[in-house]
Order: sequence, then C-alpha cells, then structure tokens
Amino acid sequence: MLGRHRILLLDAAPGDLLGVELERLLGHGLAVTLNLRRVTDRAAARAAWSGRVGFTDFDPFDEAALIAETLREGGHQAVKSRAGVPFRAAFLAATAGDAAASGTAGTATGALRVIGRAGAGTDHVDLAAAARHGVAVTHTPGSNADAVAEFALAQLLALTRDLAGHNAASHQGDWRSPAAPARALSELTLGVLGLGRIGRALAGRARALGMTVQGLGRGPAGGNGVRRADSLAELLATSDVVSVHLPLTARTRGLIGRRELALLRPGAILLNTARGGIVDERALADALRDPGHPLAAAAVDTFEHEHAAFDSPLFGLPNALLTPHVAGMTRSAMAEAAVRCADHVAALLAGRPDGVPVAAG
Repeated sequence: MLGRHRILLLDAAPGDLLGVELERLLGHGLAVTLNLRRVTDRAAARAAWSGRVGFTDFDPFDEAALIAETLREGGHQAVKSRAGVPFRAAFLAATAGDAAASGTAGTATGALRVIGRAGAGTDHVDLAAAARHGVAVTHTPGSNADAVAEFALAQLLALTRDLAGHNAASHQGDWRSPAAPARALSELTLGVLGLGRIGRALAGRARALGMTVQGLGRGPAGGNGVRRADSLAELLATSDVVSVHLPLTARTRGLIGRRELALLRPGAILLNTARGGIVDERALADALRDPGHPLAAAAVDTFEHEHAAFDSPLFGLPNALLTPHVAGMTRSAMAEAAVRCADHVAALLAGRPDGVPVAAG
C-alpha cells in the first residue's frame, strides 16, 4: 500500500466511470482528492464518496489555482488530467521544486512526482521542465485508438455525403437533391498522415469499406493494402480525403499551412482529430472561404485554443464540421484510459517504472 501518497484528480472520468476510476485509485492505496468542477452531479459524488476521498472545486486551467490546490494540505505527489490541462514550467517549479535534487524523489513527500494523462497526447506538458524537476509524465497511448478512428470515419462519411447540409435543408422543409451525385467510397483515395495506432486503425476500417488507402509516417504501412507515400506533398496531391493523426511537436506544428493546402486535389476534404496546432487554422479558414480553392470541406475536432479559450477562425463556415475534441470519448476508451492511467501513476509512485510509458521531452 502506498499510504500517504496523494493524487489530485483534476477531471475524473464522467458518469458512472467516476466510480470505476476512484475504486482503481483507492485500490492502489492512493489518497484521492477529487476536483468536482467537471463532475455533473456534485452532490451525489459527495454523498457516495465522502469519507473515502477528499474534495475540492476549482478551475484547473487557472494556473494559480492549480498550483495552490496541488500544494494544499501538504501537497500531492501526483496529479491526473484527461482534458489537456497545461502543466507549464511555473507550475512544475512551484509544485516539484528541487525535490529530485535533494534526494527525496520516490518518497511520499509533499513534492509532485508524477503527472498522469488519461490519453495519448502530452503536448500540454512542459516535458523539459518536468525532467529538470524529476517529475515523470505518464500517459495511455492507444487507449482511444479505435474511438478516434471511428470518429474520423464518421467525419469522412458525413462530409462526403453532405449530411449536415441535407439535414439543415430538410429541417427547413427544403426537399433538395445534390447538385451532383456523391462519389462512392470505392472511388476515393484516403491519405492517412501518421501511421501510429490511430492511423492504422482508420486505414483498416477504410480499406474494409473499399477505399484506396495510402499513408505517410514512421509506422508500418506495408502488408495491409496501404501504400506508403514518398512525401507529404505527394500524399496531399494524390488523396481525395486527408486525415491527420500526428502528435503535436516542434516538428509538426504548422505542418499544414497555405502552401500545403494548395497542393490538394480539387474537391478534397481534410480531417483533423489530432491536434489543432498541426493545421494552420487561419489558412484553413481562408481556403474554405475561397470557392476556387481545391479544398472543399474540413472536419476539425481539435483546435489551437480549446475549453474556456475556445476560439477559431473556422466559426460560422458552412463547409467546416466542428466538434469539441470528443473523438476519443467512447465509454470503453475512457474507461481504459482512466484505469491504465491509475495503474501507471501508482506504479511510478511505488518505484516500479518497468513497463510504464513515460513521455520524454
């Protein structure tokens, strides 16, 4: 049992998955502080878990509040997030300090030792600062791969068949036929940018529906009917639909801008369920506004500015299908991410890092 190790649960799994996550954490002997800010029924949560967990209620995107709550009552050795709360250098310096240098790392002191992310991406964490302060950053790669792949496929189908447009017209009593018949999936080439778990999962589903699929990335592409493109320019110029599945890094930030969008095939569609910073949103919005641009439509689930700061030049564009970063939010994916994250955090706090994924800067 870990006894005094404390974890601050910034944004617990929703609905009845809250109980699954809390039981897993408590089963590892962790002392849990539950942030109620994003819990739908706060009174019910208090009634069900009072005496077993502690409670707080604050906005984790407020850095000053995040620091104060992490340090409260002697400090928490771990924090967990699923919504991409930013953990910047100032937060890490305030909560972890010089504990690693003083030899207290791995013990149940008040210093922060672990950041747990119930999800794959860690771009919201200053990994270099975490390393300097001896804070391990663990995540759950692959936990939502099927969910995101299914969502990207839903985006593809919605845009290729103009479901949003037909829905809007029908609600107005406008019985209309498309100006031109839609092409069947078997007539389309899908370009998958990023051949990790999600990209490969989408490629397999698209192939099963009869699409020609090509990919670009470091993951394996051969042997499953997916042709490997030689370059980003080739992928963009020879695909009818391009789906982005890359992590956000210094190398991929702004990877798709005006020049890249201009390379697309006439009538092309762009899907982004990866990270907002990979695609230049202003360039994307300008392309969608231009009737002469080869890009016909886009589906975007991730944005440069999200949550309370949600803002985008894509607002109001009829050929932009926008969703609030929900691609990975299926019940099974969220349950797996929550449980795996709990296991990873507990293992790191107990000094058992073998097999635990830890992100490096």
